[in-house]
Amino acid sequence: MTFAYHRLARSWPSYRWWKPLVTGLIALGFFLVFQVMLAVPAAILVFVDPTGLGADFRAMLLEGVIDLTIPAVLAFSLASIAVMLPAIILAALIMGPRPVGLLSSVAGRLRWRWMLRLVVPGLVVFVGSFVLLALLDSALLGGPPALRMGDDTVLMLAIILLLVPLQATAEEYVFRGYLMQLIGGWLKHPAWAILLPVPLFMVGHLYDGWGLLDVGVFAVFAAWLTWRTGGLEAAIVAHVVNNATLFALGPFGLYDANSQQGSPLGVALTAVTLGLYSWWVVVLQRRHGVERVRLFVENPVEPAPSIVDNHSQA
Repeated sequence: MTFAYHRLARSWPSYRWWKPLVTGLIALGFFLVFQVMLAVPAAILVFVDPTGLGADFRAMLLEGVIDLTIPAVLAFSLASIAVMLPAIILAALIMGPRPVGLLSSVAGRLRWRWMLRLVVPGLVVFVGSFVLLALLDSALLGGPPALRMGDDTVLMLAIILLLVPLQATAEEYVFRGYLMQLIGGWLKHPAWAILLPVPLFMVGHLYDGWGLLDVGVFAVFAAWLTWRTGGLEAAIVAHVVNNATLFALGPFGLYDANSQQGSPLGVALTAVTLGLYSWWVVVLQRRHGVERVRLFVENPVEPAPSIVDNHSQA
């Protein structure tokens, strides 16, 4: 019997329809514990260092002002999302499925060699789209934006390189991993597993209507790629490259990390970018024979031992 990615939970012999729900509740519990572990030190700094880091955390924790141009706030915000990754993994270790690597791909693990092959297409397509968008913006605004560097530029870049891969990967494991397999365990057609988690992914982002639509387009493509390639690798690469590039432009004054506005042009460019990236991924998948499904043999029959007369082997 073969199982596509969104149906992998059902390849586990101990699967029951309610177990993924319990997994989610346990993951939520771990997530809340990790949030407290992050918030407590930040809250202590509010009182211990009220004019330094504490001032930044005060505005974030007490006033709800999240300024992602401040290194400490950026690090806290990315880390608060990244902890979803250990939360969902620990929950899966407790409740299943087994192996836990089924959340990663049909191979039961993260296929690192396949993921590394996708880095170049990801960089070429996404960085190229941002360059094109910058050129279009400069043409509309009458000139390119001024390039600047601040005292915190190197620190900001270090935070981005360290935490954005964890943040983006965590979101993929939850929204394209756990949720797709939760829904796929109940509903067989992949469209349900691809589309139903999209609204949840959208509401987790504080954007206007166009910005949310942009996020929704990304979610659909990422989920389709996950189903089409049998794993999270293509979606992880796209998410990491997209987010890291955007955040890395911020310290140079080329992108406003606090912006909550989207645009029709941005949505169109996102669709074209992801369409080109998806085409490239599928071409590479066919070329390298990357598996889309997992073969599961229930109670395999062992071959019968050969009958040999030991006395005749003298």
